[in-house]
Amino acid sequence: MSSATPITDAAFDDEVIKSSVPVLVDFWAPWCGPCRMVGPVVDEIAAERAGKLKVCKMNVDEEQETAGKFQVMSIPTLILFKGGEVVARIVGAQAKDKLLSQIDPLL
Repeated sequence: MSSATPITDAAFDDEVIKSSVPVLVDFWAPWCGPCRMVGPVVDEIAAERAGKLKVCKMNVDEEQETAGKFQVMSIPTLILFKGGEVVARIVGAQAKDKLLSQIDPLL
């Protein structure tokens, strides 16, 4: 089972922008091979950083409004929000240690 929370366009502000902890949003789609590769890594990060970081997944096929708003042009795209602002954007599948090296200093 996924440790990341699936979110919708409608829930985005409440779940991400208004969150009291930083939020990592994984913009993905079921047909995307690199998305399926990075998915388990994102779930591991969600479990390991619970309490310090909220992790959400947004299916860009179903939830296009938010992906458009944040100019997600290719997937997977991981965007880290802190205090409602974008503080990091990671495009493409990357190894867990590389992802954490970009996320952890911002938590």
